[in-house]
Amino acid sequence: MRIHKEGYLVILIFGVILLLLDLGFYYLLSEYNFIYIPLIAISVIFYFFIIRFFRYPKRKIPKLDNNIIYAPADGRIVVIEDIIENEYFKDKRTQVSIFMSPLNVHVNRYSIGGIIKYFKYHQGRFLLAVNPKSSELNERTSVVIENENGIPIMLKQIAGYVARRIVSYAKEDLIVKQGEDLGFIKFGSRVDILLPLNSEIMINLDQEVKGNKTIIAKLKK
Repeated sequence: MRIHKEGYLVILIFGVILLLLDLGFYYLLSEYNFIYIPLIAISVIFYFFIIRFFRYPKRKIPKLDNNIIYAPADGRIVVIEDIIENEYFKDKRTQVSIFMSPLNVHVNRYSIGGIIKYFKYHQGRFLLAVNPKSSELNERTSVVIENENGIPIMLKQIAGYVARRIVSYAKEDLIVKQGEDLGFIKFGSRVDILLPLNSEIMINLDQEVKGNKTIIAKLKK
């Protein structure tokens, strides 16, 4: 299983802590097998899930096309609606939101390639990521990518109630390729996609999607 670089330090720290705890269980409770063996088993299972959280599957784009919007993350579609986007576009956009549970792959990827026209990190709250207000109130990043046809979309990485750490590799004027890593959100979160109103939406509410695999929408040239 390939591990994302954002997990190296976390996995090391948890490994050391759990090893010390297991040694403590052994020395303190070695005469009580019915107690320390289950405790050690629980710590091993927990460590496995920590490692699994940072898994980094290889995901090739089926067809490179910057007018096709691929899912930027794994998860479930929780919002498809038209909204007023006040941060950058200041007009109506179609919002598609993907909720990532702690069991999903948490790598975030660029839905299209192009030039980053705008990037901003916002401090904020930690509402549940399924809450519609999390798009505007939670800690988040906003990234606008413009493709070669001059069509921009916005991706928002949004921290949730459990997630307290957003990693983004975006910066203004950076040229990015479709499917490359945008960043990582640790332990449950959400990604919003803000699209032109005339985009052809290809998914449905409650649909499970996969980053770099599921087509979210097609842009009109």
